[in-house]
Amino acid sequence: MLSPPQTQSLLAAVVALAIAFSHHPSTANDAVLEVPDAVAKAPAEMKRYAEPIEHTELAIEMVPIKGGTFTMGTPESEADRNEDEGPQHEVTVDPFWMGKYEITWDQYDVWSEQMDQRRRQMLSIPASPRDALVDGVSKPTEPYTDMSFGMGKERYPAISMTQHAARTFCKWLSAKTGRYYRLPTEAEWEYAARAGTQTAYSFGDDPEQLDDYAWYFDNSDDAYHEVGQKKPNPWGLYDMHGNVAEWVLDQYVADFYSQNPKIKNPLAIPSTLYPRVVRGGGWDDDPDMLRCGVREGSSEEWKEQDPQLPQSIWYLTDAQGVGFRVVRPLVEPSAEEKTNKWDNTAPEQKDPVE
Repeated sequence: MLSPPQTQSLLAAVVALAIAFSHHPSTANDAVLEVPDAVAKAPAEMKRYAEPIEHTELAIEMVPIKGGTFTMGTPESEADRNEDEGPQHEVTVDPFWMGKYEITWDQYDVWSEQMDQRRRQMLSIPASPRDALVDGVSKPTEPYTDMSFGMGKERYPAISMTQHAARTFCKWLSAKTGRYYRLPTEAEWEYAARAGTQTAYSFGDDPEQLDDYAWYFDNSDDAYHEVGQKKPNPWGLYDMHGNVAEWVLDQYVADFYSQNPKIKNPLAIPSTLYPRVVRGGGWDDDPDMLRCGVREGSSEEWKEQDPQLPQSIWYLTDAQGVGFRVVRPLVEPSAEEKTNKWDNTAPEQKDPVE
C-alpha cells in the first residue's frame, strides 16, 4: 500500500510521463534506449551522460574513465596499511563509464518494487522488447523491515543489499537500457578512486581533510547522507571515500596481488559466498578505512540479525554501511566473456521454494 506522499509522487510522475509520451511515443522495436552521449567508439569520444530509467523521471549519471595503467595497492610506508594491500603492482584497466554517485534508494526501488512497469501499465504504454526482458529479471523478496533503518530514502544511498542483489540490479539495468552494466572490479574501483593520484586519499595523505570529501564516523552523526554533498575526486566521482562502502565483483583473496603481477583487467571470480570485497569505507568507519587502497571482505556476521529462516539472499541486515555504484565498459564483452568472467559467480543464489 502506497503512503499519501508516495501516491502524490506517483500521480505527478504519471502526468509528466503522459505528456512526455504524447510528444515522444515509444517505439516497440527499439532494442536499445537511445541516449546520444552514451555512444562512443573510442576513449576520446567518451562523454558524460545520464542513463534514463525508462517510465520514470530518474536517471543515473555516468562519468567516462578513460582507462590506463596504474600502480595498485599501497606502499609499505603508508600509515595504517594492511598486509593485504600489497605488494604494489602494475595493473591495466580498459576504458569504462562509472556512476557519478552511489546508487540511490529512488533508483534501487524502481527495480525492487517494479515502479517502472507499474507506471507503464497505468499509462497503457505497450511493452517494448526491453520491458519484456525486464520482466524476466529476478526481484528481491519483501524485506522484513525498512532496510534504510530510518536513515532516509530517495537520494540517500541504497544499503544493506547482498552482492547478489547488487549484481541483479545491474542485470536489470542492462535489460532495461540495452547497454551492459555491472559492478566494477577491485582494480577498476581503485583506479577510479585514485583518479591519477598515488596518495592515501584522492586529495592527499592528510585525514584531517576528510571532512571536505567524505561522511565517516567522526562527522556522519551515525547515519549516511544524500549523495553528492561533499567534494568530488579529481575525476568528478562523489563519495568514493565514505558515505557507504561499495560492492565490487571480486571474491576477497588476501594474497591476490602477489598472485597477479602486471595483469590486465584482473578479477577474482567468486566461488564462495564469503568473503567478497567492498571498497571505500562507510559512514560508520574510521578514517583509515576510507583510504583508496583498503580492501574489506564481507562475512556471515553481516546478516547475523536476519530473523528469517533460511536467511535472505537479498539483504544484509548488519551491513548498514554497504551499497554500490555501477560501471559500463566502453567495449561490451561477448556473451562467452560475460558467462566465463564478468557475470560468473558461484554458488548460485535462489530464493527458497515456498
